[in-house]
Amino acid sequence: MKQSAIIIPEGLDTVLLHACCAPCSSAIVEWLVAHGITPVIYYFNPNIYPQEEYETRKQESQRHAGSLGIRWIDGDYNHPAWREAVCGLENEPERGGRCAVCFRHRLLATARMAQEQGIHWFATTLASSRWKSLEQIDAAGQWAAAQVPDTQFWAQNWRKGGLQQRRNELLRQYDFYNQQYCGCEFSMRTTD
Repeated sequence: MKQSAIIIPEGLDTVLLHACCAPCSSAIVEWLVAHGITPVIYYFNPNIYPQEEYETRKQESQRHAGSLGIRWIDGDYNHPAWREAVCGLENEPERGGRCAVCFRHRLLATARMAQEQGIHWFATTLASSRWKSLEQIDAAGQWAAAQVPDTQFWAQNWRKGGLQQRRNELLRQYDFYNQQYCGCEFSMRTTD
C-alpha cells in the first residue's frame, strides 16, 4: 500500500468501526490492524432496504470479520425507526438532507455502542465512499460524539492512501457481494 495521509489520533489503540458493508470495511480493517489498532466492527444499518438486502450485507460483514478473528457487533435492524427519522426527506437528492439525518441516526447509535463497550473512539466506513459527502459524515460524527459522554469521533477520509484500490482488490479476493446502491429505498430510485 502507498504511504497514506491517514493520521492516527494520539492514544487511539481500539476503535469501534461502524461498517456499512464488508467491501467498504475490508481495506480499512486491514489498514487498522497493520498499524496496531484493534477494530471492533459495529454493523448498524437500519437504512438498508429491503430486509433481504440488509441480511445479505450483514452476512458478508460477519463472514469478513470472522475470517480475520475480529470482534463483530450486530446492531438492531429497525427500519421503521429509521423511516421515522427521515420522514419528510424522502425526495431529497443524494448528499442532501436525508443523508445528513441518516448519518446522524447511525453514528449516534455507534457512539452509544462505543460508550457501552468502553471504547473511547469510533469511526465509520461511510467515509470510504466517493458517493458520500465527507463534510456530512464528519458533522454527523462530531454531533454524535457531543451527545455521548466519553466518546470521540475519528474523522478520517478513508479514500486516501491507496485504500480505495485495496478495497477493490479485497472485493475480488473475498468474492464479496457488492451492492449497487447505498442501501435505502430512496437511493434505489436513482440507480434505475
